[in-house]
Amino acid sequence: MPAKNNILKVENLTKVYEVGLFKKKYITAVDNISFSISRGEIVSLVGESGSGKTTVAKIILRLLPPSSGRVLYKGEDIWEKKGIESLKAYWREVHAVFQDPFASFNPVYKIDRILEQAFNLMGTPVDENAVNEALKEVALLPNEVLGKYPHELSGGQRQRLMIARCFLLKPQLILADEPVSMVDASTRASIVNLFLRLRDEYKTSIIFITHDLGLAYFVSDRILIMYKGEIVEEGPPDELISSPRDDYTKKLLESVPLLYGKWKGF
Repeated sequence: MPAKNNILKVENLTKVYEVGLFKKKYITAVDNISFSISRGEIVSLVGESGSGKTTVAKIILRLLPPSSGRVLYKGEDIWEKKGIESLKAYWREVHAVFQDPFASFNPVYKIDRILEQAFNLMGTPVDENAVNEALKEVALLPNEVLGKYPHELSGGQRQRLMIARCFLLKPQLILADEPVSMVDASTRASIVNLFLRLRDEYKTSIIFITHDLGLAYFVSDRILIMYKGEIVEEGPPDELISSPRDDYTKKLLESVPLLYGKWKGF
């Protein structure tokens, strides 16, 4: 896609962890990767546990500094942003939905707080009508969830609350890190459809992080295959499935029977 449409550009990103108290050991979690995301595009980052996917997300969210390389959002290096107001402005536009929604809630507060914090990021008073509308967007009834504590809701309800927060903020980029791996199949489909709506109606860009190549095939405009910290293959879903080049991509395909059949032509 044309460079001028890029909302996010990752350049030569590397993250090396130093471990060990006495004898130092260095582990490369992300190894010199580069990619870009266009406005209104869903790009899936696919790989097994330990491939470096979540580390990439944390760096883009400014939760973890890179060892080297740059992350450019709208042409500006995110690690050059200084001051709380600059960071709040960034997090208004770049938001996350994590694998475990329970970890996103403080158990001592009612769930209303996670939605009210969205208004704090926007710097506006809490709008109860907007909260109710956002909940309805994700098929939640306000009187069934507001006023409750996180443990009183199901995993699917908590996950949809995080997406309701996205509807309030209307971020320009969402990092969805394994957002459906902890919910049942019926809830999984509804959450995926919510992401597709955000893309189609609000031109939201989404980095969809998953180990499930079948899910990535369904939801993505483009797929990046990540293995041992490197992006080993990328392309449009149909092209990547029909003509995989890397052995790791072929291994992932074999674990998804329908895609494996499509690849093998039966």
